[in-house]
Amino acid sequence: MATLTLARPLTGHGRAPALAGLGPQWYAAVMGTAVVANGAAALPVRPPGLTGFGELLWGLSVLALLALVAARAVHLTRHRDTARAGLFDTPATAVFYGCPPMALLAVGYATLAFGPRVIGTGPALAVDAVLWTAGTAYALAVAAGIPYLMITRHRLAAQDANPTWLLPVVAPLVAAATGPALVPYLPAGGWRTAMLQGCYALLGAGLLATLALLPVVITGLLHSKPLAPALTPALFLVLGPLGQSTTATGQLADAAGPAAPALAPAALVLSELYGVAVMGVAMLWLLVAAAANLRAMRAGMPFAMTWWAFTFPVGTCVTGAAGLARHTGFAGFTGLAVALYLLLIAAWAVAAVRTVGGLAGGRLLRA
Repeated sequence: MATLTLARPLTGHGRAPALAGLGPQWYAAVMGTAVVANGAAALPVRPPGLTGFGELLWGLSVLALLALVAARAVHLTRHRDTARAGLFDTPATAVFYGCPPMALLAVGYATLAFGPRVIGTGPALAVDAVLWTAGTAYALAVAAGIPYLMITRHRLAAQDANPTWLLPVVAPLVAAATGPALVPYLPAGGWRTAMLQGCYALLGAGLLATLALLPVVITGLLHSKPLAPALTPALFLVLGPLGQSTTATGQLADAAGPAAPALAPAALVLSELYGVAVMGVAMLWLLVAAAANLRAMRAGMPFAMTWWAFTFPVGTCVTGAAGLARHTGFAGFTGLAVALYLLLIAAWAVAAVRTVGGLAGGRLLRA
């Protein structure tokens, strides 16, 4: 989400710029696009055109993922020293390695939601299975590896803590929320049970790690200088673990029926009690983050890739509220899901237009 920098802009001879500054933060744009599609799939109301809109955003997320993976492959090949320094010596960049696995997981889930009608159920299932497996392995490596580097190698101070520190540990929560969709496609018996229990383990890993790290982040926000204007949108990242864990408990409750019927009633109760409480906290923080960003915008907050923080965290709250509406039947959660989805669409449109404009004008490509 930090602004992309490259070694040099396009030359007059049309040569492509070196991709030395193409960091993992750019996967946030893929995450933000895919979550708009996933929100469309989850909404408890189905207005005309919603499915087509979801398919469009899913297609855009796939194209963005393919383009970014190719660009990052070039970056890692040609600029190994830069990539190594970003991971091992630059904590502000290293935390964004939480974005790539979440992008894989979000696009995979959207593929299973919208792909069957476009490419067929078999191919869509295969794509999601590959992306979920790769994304989950990547998420676990990041969730363990980045905190390890923060403890043993990175030079950090308490006042440096900010919401971007949550990105690595949120990734397992995304895996826990997207994995249950695969349960009905697995053979009955042990495979389904293993997937269910594995996703609960991912939920626990991500949730407990977040609970350990979140007080550090809040303390850093309270005791350090105000966030730099370009970093203020990162306040929305606190919504990520709240909305994603709510989504995960709801998805796991749905998967418990075919995977472990004896656990299904307890899973449903857990998802409702946990989800309602955490969604209340999320809406409280949404007000805080929105107020802080409105203040920063009035002070002239410039556009940066951090603006994509307005998308994915809000999208997790959309899917979380949609799950609560589905399980409780309470119309208030339906209204909340719809309102948050409209906010998500507006945020995505602004971030996408400004990003495309920045790329076309060359500002995001200048060192």
